[in-house]
Amino acid sequence: MISFILMVNKQGQTRCSKYYEWLPMEERTALEAEIIRKCLSRSELQCSFIEYRGYKTIYRRYASLFFIVGTRPDPLSIENGSGVGGENRENELGLLEFIHNLVEIMDKWAGSICELDIMYQLEEVHFILDEMVMNGFIVETCKGATLRPIDLLERESRKGEAMFK
Repeated sequence: MISFILMVNKQGQTRCSKYYEWLPMEERTALEAEIIRKCLSRSELQCSFIEYRGYKTIYRRYASLFFIVGTRPDPLSIENGSGVGGENRENELGLLEFIHNLVEIMDKWAGSICELDIMYQLEEVHFILDEMVMNGFIVETCKGATLRPIDLLERESRKGEAMFK
């Protein structure tokens, strides 16, 4: 289960964060700062997986942005006894592929995704994430199906602007 998704620039400033489990704000900011610091300090020759404070963190750098996905063992599998000792059984390579798919979808939506696209169109970025991930589980990976609602919203907003001219 995905616990959080972060989009961070090279200076360590969070540009977008999406959490799928509740954490107090103080804990969120501390966790973000520590995980971002660990990801930024690693070299390109090191692997893209980190285990830290019970989270399995998978990250990938695209141009000046880091895309970070944090997972934790599914609480329902631990309660039902099907989880092996609370072990996080998420597939790291599958989540790397998810990050790549997310970047491809954002590239198709914004041309070539950059930090400014995320900052100035944060609502659309959250729409894309909402279409792809629901309650911490990946529900959609198709580019067309993910971008269709955003395309419809953009068309409707253009119609609304035309009415008031």
